[in-house]
Amino acid sequence: MLFTSYIQTLFPRVLGNTIDILKVKNFNKTDVSTNIIYLLIIAATVFITTYCWRNLIIVNARKFECSLRESLFYHFQKLPVDFYNKHKTGDLIAYAINDISAVRMTFGPATAMSINGAAICLISIYSMTRVINLKITLIALLPIPVIVFLMLKIGSLIQKRFKKVQECFAAISDRVQENIYGIRVIKAYVQEYSEMENFQKLNDNMMDANIKMVRISSFLSPLIEASFSISFVINLIWGGNMVLDGSISLGSFIAFNGYLVMIMNPIKSIGRILTIFQRGIASLKRLNEIFNEKSDILEGKLIPDNIIEGSVEFKNLSFSYIRGFSALNNINLKIPAGSTLGIIGETGSGKSTLASLLLKLYNTNDGMIFIDGHDINEFSLNSLRGAFGYVPQDSFLFSATVYDNIKFFKTCYTDKQAEGAAKLSCIYDSILDLPNGFKSLIGERGVNLSGGQKQRIAIARALIKDPPILILDDSLSAVDTITEDTILHNLKNARKSKTSIVIAHRISAVENLDKIIVMRKGNIIEAGNHSELMAKGGIYYETYMEQYKERKKGLLSS
Repeated sequence: MLFTSYIQTLFPRVLGNTIDILKVKNFNKTDVSTNIIYLLIIAATVFITTYCWRNLIIVNARKFECSLRESLFYHFQKLPVDFYNKHKTGDLIAYAINDISAVRMTFGPATAMSINGAAICLISIYSMTRVINLKITLIALLPIPVIVFLMLKIGSLIQKRFKKVQECFAAISDRVQENIYGIRVIKAYVQEYSEMENFQKLNDNMMDANIKMVRISSFLSPLIEASFSISFVINLIWGGNMVLDGSISLGSFIAFNGYLVMIMNPIKSIGRILTIFQRGIASLKRLNEIFNEKSDILEGKLIPDNIIEGSVEFKNLSFSYIRGFSALNNINLKIPAGSTLGIIGETGSGKSTLASLLLKLYNTNDGMIFIDGHDINEFSLNSLRGAFGYVPQDSFLFSATVYDNIKFFKTCYTDKQAEGAAKLSCIYDSILDLPNGFKSLIGERGVNLSGGQKQRIAIARALIKDPPILILDDSLSAVDTITEDTILHNLKNARKSKTSIVIAHRISAVENLDKIIVMRKGNIIEAGNHSELMAKGGIYYETYMEQYKERKKGLLSS
């Protein structure tokens, strides 16, 4: 790049020399031809070297962008669940697209233009002092310090306004995503026009933020043009008189103007460079805020030599999401390896919290949760979570084929294994009814499937893994009781030596399990098998009788 800048600055000197040769009546044509060849060589060299450095810098800037985006995505994977509870999806999308692109522009094109422009300016100014003199050069360049000062002032405003633009972009992304995911609810409640009005406000805010930024950045170019007009006027008056009185040659005067024109282009690009730099700085600050976010989940180094057997024990486990509001209170529970446990309770009783703590989505104190006799805090996260199969109530499916969703994009599983898992989760026949069977493309988040179908595909995803510990977190809520019984029967036969935990609201989902606990307000209030709990005549008995009556009514009405 520096070599290119130097070669470029030779052009005005050779051109001025050629003018001086042509000014003589009987000029030497050979000298003119030689200079023309020099000019062509300069043009060709500039073309080749510019092509080379632009490819090197722009290509590497793209590689840098790719690497940075991968780092951000990897960082997203490492951040705890609590981070996503505090940040909007649209904002995170803006980080991954707009902000990284702005940083790439700063470290790529803007940096290249800065170095190239600085080199051309320095060499041109030095050459101007040699062609005429230092005094005329300084007078001609007098407006430039004023331009730079004003640009720096304007640059800080651009940075602030670009940050506002990014915030508006995030708000729009978030609103569009919410509307797409919630389109059924919007249509059901006839809220289309209301949502349009809300979106129009966000869109107007985005437009206003962009216009405010453009008004500031567009001020730079006219300012530079006006300042250089003054420089050219000064040069024409002063330099023209010097040509007339013979102090300098016409060729030197033209070369001087050539250098002034060469300086003008980098100075003119200062406005664009500053705008890109300020955007990049604003984006870099936003990205650093995310990269500075660290996972607070404690991780041990224990990687078991043998496969985890699946015994679980809770000892005096208490947990709070918010200080002062206890989600679990003094939980004591043993789950032997290969046994089945059912957990029932009202909403907010702490059922899903137990599952989240087993998966170590949140921290617990030492000595509260044990897997195969080892404290949960001793395990590495990968080895711990690798021992679990987890199916949440809100079953997430990817926009991919049924095979890919069951295999979770892992090549270690065969199609036969995926089909076997589908049979166990009672979704096999439903999949075959799809246009392309297991190769059918599922819409985004499983939009073209029913709730029960999505849950059963998610169960198949967990079953193909054949984990030592399986957790079904109310993941049978969208299937009918007959299908529910069949799935549980299949699980019992397929997982005889494996631990299974079934969290449910319906007693029919847990009544045949080895042990059942009833939770309320973070406490275990009843424990035992179905017969023992029915004999107690407590909460479990009352819930069973109520659900039995409702089920009987439903059967009679149908």
